[in-house]
Amino acid sequence: MNIVLRELRSNLTSLVIWCLAMIILIAIGMVKFAGLEAAGQSAHEFLNQLPPVIKSILGMNYLDLTSISGFYGIFFLYFSLLGGTHAVMLGADIISKEERDKSADFLFVKPVTRSKIITAKLAAVIINLAVFNLVTYLASVFFVAKYNRGEPINNQIGYLMISLFMQQFIYASIGLTISGLANNAKRAASLSTALFLTTFFLSAAIDLYNKIDFLKYLTPFKYFPVIEVMKGSFSFIFIFLTAAIITACTVLTYITYQKRDIYV
Repeated sequence: MNIVLRELRSNLTSLVIWCLAMIILIAIGMVKFAGLEAAGQSAHEFLNQLPPVIKSILGMNYLDLTSISGFYGIFFLYFSLLGGTHAVMLGADIISKEERDKSADFLFVKPVTRSKIITAKLAAVIINLAVFNLVTYLASVFFVAKYNRGEPINNQIGYLMISLFMQQFIYASIGLTISGLANNAKRAASLSTALFLTTFFLSAAIDLYNKIDFLKYLTPFKYFPVIEVMKGSFSFIFIFLTAAIITACTVLTYITYQKRDIYV
């Protein structure tokens, strides 16, 4: 428990900054929606003139940008980018920082095994992700209600938060694994971020070229289609794949960290 609290205190400032960034993003998004709604027919005409590539990437082919649920669903892409970046960097940093900050000697002289240390750090990661998602949900409910003139969409927001948490958990576990394998803190962060961006660009490429749709299993950005998630529908195969990736990465982290040389 002491290690968990230590990690939570250590990441508190970072968590607050990420949460504030998400709140600001949601607020700006809803202000944009209000402007779009006020524009009326001219907004429809402008959106129809957007290149098919942009429409495909943003999901405008199946969501109505002029409705608050459709706008929130399309805007959710930015949530995934911000949340995924936070998760993968958190996972990559929470292990490797001991060597970077020269605190490994302090931590490992305590009468705890490496397995217990990883378990504590993993618990801290889950708590950080849960707080991030809770703040995102509450901010979304607040700002959407402020600009919504129709039926509440709290349920749809809740479903999207579930998908965001699972997506973040995937990237956090990947970050943990890379951190366990890498010998350098900066290298772990760089590799984790590069992998995250690669999966995002792959997702965009799949939207543009249907012939490579079979690659969707390689990018978590494709595991939770917004149009389906907002209906409360989750694909069993992608839920299973999510659980498999998280489990495999977690087990690999425990194994590699047991054998890793810690540089102090």
